[in-house]
Amino acid sequence: MTARAPMNATEWLLLTTLAVVWGGSFFFAAVAVTELPPMTVAFIRVSGAALVLWAVLLISGGAVPRDMRLWSALFVMGLLNNVIPFSLIFWAQTDIASGLASILNATTPIFTVLVAHLWTVDEKLTAPRAAGVALGFAGVVLIFSGRLGGGSGYLAMLAVLLAAVSYAFASVYGKRFAGLGAVPMVAAAGQVTASAIILLPVILIFDQPMQLQMPSLATIWSLVGLVVLSTALAYFLFFRILATAGATNLMLVTLLVPVSAILLGVVFLAEVISVSQICGMALIGLGLLAIDGRVVRWFSRG
Repeated sequence: MTARAPMNATEWLLLTTLAVVWGGSFFFAAVAVTELPPMTVAFIRVSGAALVLWAVLLISGGAVPRDMRLWSALFVMGLLNNVIPFSLIFWAQTDIASGLASILNATTPIFTVLVAHLWTVDEKLTAPRAAGVALGFAGVVLIFSGRLGGGSGYLAMLAVLLAAVSYAFASVYGKRFAGLGAVPMVAAAGQVTASAIILLPVILIFDQPMQLQMPSLATIWSLVGLVVLSTALAYFLFFRILATAGATNLMLVTLLVPVSAILLGVVFLAEVISVSQICGMALIGLGLLAIDGRVVRWFSRG
């Protein structure tokens, strides 16, 4: 297999932008959940993104898919990749800081390695990946241990980890879209549409949005940012980078998202990041680099 060339300046700029807008999702959600129920925020995110993505696709000549097999897969993908993780993370952010949520969410590739090992035949654990998983879990343990003795938010932290597990299953499940002939942006628009359809009856029954008070201007703008920047634009950047730089380089965004989320939380929300969280993030980052494999390749070349 031919090694992919290093990313150029444009690809690094796109990757950094993606990290900022994805990191911004934790910031925007932290503002929104102070006034709106978490599942309502999740519904607004996916339904708004669906409108934006379909508008872009239809203007550019795309078409709504009619294959029922594809739509069945999109509903499963929407559940795993949007409904479950968004709801869990937004609920968690009612109790823990956005920076901490982003750090724990960075464990997604670690869980993906484990899920792929169990559910696929061609992505088994290697020694570097096993070491990366061990480092990642050591970082999680360190973060949880920092909450001992008066700490709180354990259930919220577990909720974010469960969201990461759901993302991991979505990553493995998503491989089947290659065989269904779905254009990536159509798949993205389809899955957020399916997510909105799943969430709509849930929020109507439990959140009763028609009885909620009108949110403040700050919350409205945070929802706009969540929909337009952190979801619609993020999907566009994701597939653009995937096409030119490849999945291996794209995984680097996982290391950058917590940095942008933490900076936004500290600067605009006066959040405090603890030493144990920083050290835990460092261990998770080392684990991700080991799973990515480029550190091993650097040492091999050396």
